[in-house]
Amino acid sequence: MQLYCLVFQVLCEAGLLPGALVRNRSLRFVCEMVTTRVEVDDSPFTHGCLKGSLLRLPVAHGEGCFFADAATLQKLNANQQVILRYTDSDGRVVPEANPNGSIENIAGICNRERNVFGLMPHPDRASDVRLGSMDGAKIFRSMVQTISANRATGGLEPVKQVA
Repeated sequence: MQLYCLVFQVLCEAGLLPGALVRNRSLRFVCEMVTTRVEVDDSPFTHGCLKGSLLRLPVAHGEGCFFADAATLQKLNANQQVILRYTDSDGRVVPEANPNGSIENIAGICNRERNVFGLMPHPDRASDVRLGSMDGAKIFRSMVQTISANRATGGLEPVKQVA
């Protein structure tokens, strides 16, 4: 299941994903195109992307600031559950690239089993060149390939990326 924005907040509040989403650092609604970096390339949602690749995706939210305590952050990082981070156009994780103040520039996380993915950017709004970016389609293609492979094998593992 891949969900974003308000549903990401609900997933955190329901305990399906760790952490919480709170008001943006600016206390204002943010609507802009951002750059994210793929941190994990073997998830069902990003196996079609190389680790470190940059995705241009739009955000549109007022409560998109991801927060987690130090112990939760340590687990998220150790278990490779941070799927996307906000970066500048060169792929650097810098405060200026963070549109909402999310801790460690986190833009998207998954659960430990990697079957729930919450993210603040909207890949659906970046799935056609007429929308300014087709990078969101990479996430959807990864999901479709994972579902197809799982149907064929009856397994739950993501498809391994082919270079």
